[in-house]
Amino acid sequence: MIEENGVKSQLIEGRNAVMEAFRSGKPIDKVYVLDGCQDGPIRSIVREAKKHDTILNFVTKERLAQISETGKHQGVIAMAAAYEYAQVEDMLELAKEKGEDPFLILLDNIEDPHNLGAIIRTANLAGAHGVIIPKRRAAGLTATVAKTSAGALNYTPVAKVTNLVKTMEELKEKGLWFVCADMGGDIMYHVNLKGPIGLVIGNEGEGVSRLVRETCDMTASIPMKGDIDSLNASVAAGVLAYEIVRQRLG
Repeated sequence: MIEENGVKSQLIEGRNAVMEAFRSGKPIDKVYVLDGCQDGPIRSIVREAKKHDTILNFVTKERLAQISETGKHQGVIAMAAAYEYAQVEDMLELAKEKGEDPFLILLDNIEDPHNLGAIIRTANLAGAHGVIIPKRRAAGLTATVAKTSAGALNYTPVAKVTNLVKTMEELKEKGLWFVCADMGGDIMYHVNLKGPIGLVIGNEGEGVSRLVRETCDMTASIPMKGDIDSLNASVAAGVLAYEIVRQRLG
């Protein structure tokens, strides 16, 4: 295991081990490759990583040595997800099995694993059918996320998609509406959050990115009476998720 930015992930070191991980279908979040290395096995791994749309980081020999646990990395180290990712279709199927309108939570720019874990926990308790995260600028399913989710990761599917906007557009064709958490939006109590819905949450600093926000059908804000201007992302997700629950129960 490696700890990077406070996050523990499983390491796979060495050319054969990394290539075998890809071939076996193991979910790989990131690959570190020795910058400038152009031999055949490394080129094959780079091709495989690109085919799976895995994040590639080209780094120095010193950086690889710093990451390595075995000292036998052979110029390549992969970081594997601690848990398997689901497919978006699995979430729609889960909603169908339960006889419920789909309720998905989509996360944009959530890079803190503690926030991700807490949101997965909330998603489970609020009855959401899954959580969708982008491949880039997002925390993966690490051991830290699993621990923070308090076991919810075992029950709530999480999908990792290449393009959040494209995924939203595909889900719109299947009848989903999207509401974006935004301080400039309508007060959440005045927004119709019933029916098949996707709740989009960004981080408390930058919020939701422009293209994702523009793809949403509605924006909703949480009324705040205090002296600071934003909630933690996982708390905001919880407040809005339970407004969706309230409206569904009503």
